[in-house]
Amino acid sequence: MKILYLAALSLVFFIASGETGLPSPIGTWLDRDGTKIRINRCDQHLCGFIAQLSPQNDPMTNRPWTDKNNLDPAKRDRPRVGLEILSSMRPKSPGKWSGQLYNVDDGNIYSGNLIELDQSTVRIEGCSLGICGGENLRRLK
Repeated sequence: MKILYLAALSLVFFIASGETGLPSPIGTWLDRDGTKIRINRCDQHLCGFIAQLSPQNDPMTNRPWTDKNNLDPAKRDRPRVGLEILSSMRPKSPGKWSGQLYNVDDGNIYSGNLIELDQSTVRIEGCSLGICGGENLRRLK
């Protein structure tokens, strides 16, 4: 039983490490609004951070964007750039990770997926009540 557990654990690390020959989602990605998202390895998981916003300033205040919709009032003044929006993304199947997504538009955390569509496209999907929606991101070189 211990050998089976070690073999399964090794397989998870093999898939998570990108050693499978599949494209890796680690890198910088562009969403349809021009926001850049950086996906990194965080411990044994994947995580993603806002690297750059477009536009860089909030049109309502003409100042850099903040996390103004956060449900926690103490966090509403923190900058959006650098904010972790993908967390604890664990391998679910080849080319698919599942974890949590932070939505800066409503301040909520959702379960979600990061799906590799091909070498230059990933899809980020958030799910609520069994309904998932999201958007495709394209890789920046």
